[in-house]
Amino acid sequence: MATEGGAFVAWDDRAEVDATLRALLVDVLGISAERAAAFDEETELFGALPEFDSMAVATLLTEMEERLGILIEDEDVEAEDLMSFGRLLALAQRLSLT
Repeated sequence: MATEGGAFVAWDDRAEVDATLRALLVDVLGISAERAAAFDEETELFGALPEFDSMAVATLLTEMEERLGILIEDEDVEAEDLMSFGRLLALAQRLSLT
């Protein structure tokens, strides 16, 4: 969902969610846009990128809520969702797309 005139509207574009998630990773992890653009479904994140530590996870989830206009409940996220870009993207799409 995104905000439009103060109201939440559902996102309907997977590419937009993908681009937003990549921009978030650039901002939160401090990596280059080129590096984030090269991520594919199998790119490992948590445990593989030194920048993606527990503090970065908390910041990323908070920023996902803000930029995607979603609410992430504890039960929405599993550790596996943070292990690869594909799993993280699937989580973002599941929560933000109708």
